[in-house]
Amino acid sequence: MKRYIIIFLISFPMLLPAQQQILTLEQCVELALQNNRKVKQQSLMTETREIAYEQARKDLLPNLSASAGQNFSYGRVVGSDNVSRIEGKISTQTSFNLSSGVTLFDGLRLKKNIDARKADMHASEADLDKIKSDITMSVTSAFLQTLMNRELLKTADEQIALTRADIAQRKLRVENGKLAEGELYELYAQEAKEAMNSIRHENELKLSLLDLAQILELEDFQQFDIIAPLDLFETELSLLSPKTVYERALINRPEIKGAEYRLESSEKSVDIARADYLPTLTLGGDIGTGYYSSNTLKNFGTQMSENLAAGIGLSLRIPIFNKFQTRNRVKSALLEVENNRIQIEDTKLELRKKIEQAYQNALAAKTRWDAAEKSKTAAEESYRFTEQKYETERATAFELFQAKNNLTQALSELTQSKYEYVFRLKIMELLM
Repeated sequence: MKRYIIIFLISFPMLLPAQQQILTLEQCVELALQNNRKVKQQSLMTETREIAYEQARKDLLPNLSASAGQNFSYGRVVGSDNVSRIEGKISTQTSFNLSSGVTLFDGLRLKKNIDARKADMHASEADLDKIKSDITMSVTSAFLQTLMNRELLKTADEQIALTRADIAQRKLRVENGKLAEGELYELYAQEAKEAMNSIRHENELKLSLLDLAQILELEDFQQFDIIAPLDLFETELSLLSPKTVYERALINRPEIKGAEYRLESSEKSVDIARADYLPTLTLGGDIGTGYYSSNTLKNFGTQMSENLAAGIGLSLRIPIFNKFQTRNRVKSALLEVENNRIQIEDTKLELRKKIEQAYQNALAAKTRWDAAEKSKTAAEESYRFTEQKYETERATAFELFQAKNNLTQALSELTQSKYEYVFRLKIMELLM
């Protein structure tokens, strides 16, 4: 018996339902950025660019290398005194060498390469920020869509509750003989219609939660829910002109920064290509020693000390003709510069279009919200007045249901318009 109790206690936590995860908008954005594969890939690319930039800086340092050699000879050999002699045995020669070199002048190729790799690194960082901005936009859209569907479902359920309350009230009147039983059938039909509407909104809510969970790359969306910010509808649209928003975007938007850094990198590439026209001056030095087994008069230590030699020298390479390769590399680099300039203008034009569209959409959404507020107030008054007329038998059930349907549509329009307005505000905020 004790064994079964122990097994039950061990497996009991597994039988409990998983704890539901409730996230705010900020937490959803953070989780999406943490899990998104594009962010991870671009982060790796940024690290690669950082390594390339670091290596470009290290290329200014001198190099240093060591070598060692071991040779075996038989018969005629040359000793450490450079005298050739014939011996009937195997002789060995051991050598050690240490060499170093540094570039003194290369037409500023190394310096321009550092600048180019730095620009590439910053461009990659801007690309990462652009991906994060796009993901934030997607998460915000899916988040607000889910909140809207939840509120639409709540509105539909409230309408069902009102209808069911009317059914209960009219049942009492039917039982007291004050109302014909046929009046209930229309209410039942209205209840069924509203129940179908509730099911539709419930399915839309589940689909929007699934969509959001997939953006966040969660494994189990059924144990996932969101919570609305308390100040979601308290923000007011600051009526900044598109020109003002555009000027801020030119400074802050990552796609603009990325395009500008790519232009800078291509301009440095032109300087790097032109450096091949100039001579290259390098300074080098080496030190070495060796041991010859054929020299039996001196031991290993003595030979290593006496054979020690060092040297230093300058090397100048002057380009004369390389089949026009340098000229064509310069031309290709200049074409890349022009292409990047066009890309900047294209990026600015697309950004300006987005800002102007977002601005107009925000204004339209605010106007739609204001109109929906008025429509909802009018629909509530119409329903209240029609309900009073119906109670005094001055209006038909059809007129009452029509007024209620109008109210439901007005409430739905109000919900959609206010969430659209908030979403348009978020777009304006992200574009700046």
